[in-house]
Amino acid sequence: MKTKGFITFGFLLLILSCKSDSMKITPPVAKKVPFDLNKHNQKRVDNYYWMNDREDPDVIAYLKAENEYTSAILKDTEELQDKLYNEIVGRMEQREESVPYFTNGYFYYTRYDEGKEYPVYCRKKGNMEAAEEILLNVNEMAEGYEYFQVSGFTVSLDNKMLAYGVDTVSRRLYTLYFKELGSGRILPISIENTSGSVAWANDNNTVFYARKDTATLRSYAIERFKLNDARPAVTVYTEDDETFYTYVYKSRSRQFIIIGSGSTLTDEYRILSANDPGGEFKLFTPRERGLEYSISHLKDKFYIRTNLNAKNFRLMMTPVTATPKENWKEVIPHRTDVMLEGFIEFDDYLVLEERIKGNTNFRVIDLKTSEEHYLDMGEDVYTAWISVNPEPSSKKLRMVYSSMTTPTSTYDYDMENREKILLKRQVIVGGHDPEKYESRRLYAKATDGREIPVSLVYKKGTMLDGSAPLLLYGYGAYGITLDPHFSSANLSLLDRGFIYAIAHIRGGQFLGREWYEDGKMLNKKNTFTDFIACAEFLIENKYTSAQNLMAEGGSAGGLLMGAVVNMRPDLFKAVIAAVPFVDVVTTMLDENIPLTTSEYDEWGNPNEKVYYDYMLSYSPYDNVAANEYPNMLVTTGLHDSQVQYWEPAKWVAKIREMKTGDNIVLLHTNMDAGHGGASGRFKRQKETAMDYAFLLKMAGIKQ
Repeated sequence: MKTKGFITFGFLLLILSCKSDSMKITPPVAKKVPFDLNKHNQKRVDNYYWMNDREDPDVIAYLKAENEYTSAILKDTEELQDKLYNEIVGRMEQREESVPYFTNGYFYYTRYDEGKEYPVYCRKKGNMEAAEEILLNVNEMAEGYEYFQVSGFTVSLDNKMLAYGVDTVSRRLYTLYFKELGSGRILPISIENTSGSVAWANDNNTVFYARKDTATLRSYAIERFKLNDARPAVTVYTEDDETFYTYVYKSRSRQFIIIGSGSTLTDEYRILSANDPGGEFKLFTPRERGLEYSISHLKDKFYIRTNLNAKNFRLMMTPVTATPKENWKEVIPHRTDVMLEGFIEFDDYLVLEERIKGNTNFRVIDLKTSEEHYLDMGEDVYTAWISVNPEPSSKKLRMVYSSMTTPTSTYDYDMENREKILLKRQVIVGGHDPEKYESRRLYAKATDGREIPVSLVYKKGTMLDGSAPLLLYGYGAYGITLDPHFSSANLSLLDRGFIYAIAHIRGGQFLGREWYEDGKMLNKKNTFTDFIACAEFLIENKYTSAQNLMAEGGSAGGLLMGAVVNMRPDLFKAVIAAVPFVDVVTTMLDENIPLTTSEYDEWGNPNEKVYYDYMLSYSPYDNVAANEYPNMLVTTGLHDSQVQYWEPAKWVAKIREMKTGDNIVLLHTNMDAGHGGASGRFKRQKETAMDYAFLLKMAGIKQ
């Protein structure tokens, strides 16, 4: 067994864990191998660059040693972890079934059988009283795998063939398979290294799919393949611009195969009749830097959601025969105070998804009479989204609603009669009374005077005198909005006196497109100072105190955690950083790492000195200092496809090297999973239970 600086720690932890609790458990100490990184006539030295190799036995040994250390530190919470896990799983329906949706003659649904980790995909012909057809039983498929994920479940137009993708590593590189639904036979065809989904042509034999680069994980080409043809797949489109990725899908109308290419700021589409799969794709409108748009087909026209002269987006329309942008006609104008987030078109109705003052609203327009109305959501702090609506002829909108106190609820909204019909509300086994909890929307003031929304929830009776532990969650990137939704797992914190809060910081689009633009590129630091302002506001207003304030964020939200603990290490008792993007400069300079080139418009391109300098000024890994950092739990996955495991591993090693004080810094690596953690609906709750046990330990709560 190699020793190179840390090998004895696995054995040391085993010895120490068997002795008196008063003995000090020593964390692993990673070896230091100086590695020079040179850019713009500046040298950075990375002592832990050697960790960038998941095939190196020393790396694996180090990660395992860190896991042993984390287990040893959290050993006194093992019973609590088991209790939390049983609570969280105990609230879940053991046998659960989704609300069926109807398309092309069949009702489709998924169900979970009692005690099983994975879904069973089913359908019934014509009505729900018909015999059940099991299309895929993922529990059987997953036997023998530590990780298993099915993606892209798609049935051919004649209802006879099923295409689906499988990932057994958690790198989001899917292998496509095809199943005859009549016989149950899996065809002797497998297509590796895809994005995991297909678009079926109307001949029920031709499929289109996206090919991915195995190193960068960028989907770079669209291929066409015929199931009954011995010839290999044909590449029909290649995306040569490395800042773009490409994908393919079938229009909801079933009339077009659509190839999309996208980067952070620019979109482009190509269309082909689904009845002519061997034909040539036609460019919808040429890409222009900064022009974002999406398209949807209905009858003789395309609807287009676009930012063309419209920061918050507007809706336009064009004939199928004249798709270039000079032919687009406005349907819904741009508004400075309303963000048009999405839309869905029916034969007789148009439904707009609009974000107004942070909340999602559905605006229903009768295409025959031009009458319109908004749905009444019933609460002030909530989230809602458009669900599966495969049939344009329907007069019912399938939608989902949730709030921080109301479990996730699926509705059909009758657009003609204006009636909302509850189809299913998430069952909380053991019962849940929303009236026992209170949700609020507060506003903190940022350093530049902007008001930052904060959504929070707590159990009624929780003392608001600064004594309550509070978990503040944040993300703030890519224009992704964290909406206030229900979490049955969070009840384990709320019922123990925690307050749970979401900081709707810049970098997301909670308050529109400007909110996103003010938190990216050379404005990125607004994201961090917004989060700090929210934390200070909650302390000042007695929702918590610095001794009771915890923070959490994942991925780009992990970058947020890394930045704020460098800027204000005194502000938090404890922090959870999940799969954190913390080595910003080095990663964004490495074009062989997934998501680098496609994200220059999000973070900036550090090959340009202005962006290099700005990134370097906030990059968590580069700015670790001799601070008394808060207690920290950092999590990652060995096969992470978004943020490579070595970023958090190096970050933890460097913090340990430089920090002052006695607060603990823990690293836990899931050796079998990637960015999303464990697969399986129960198994993943083990990680949640560990996170919550850490938070409760920090809060001094033992039960």
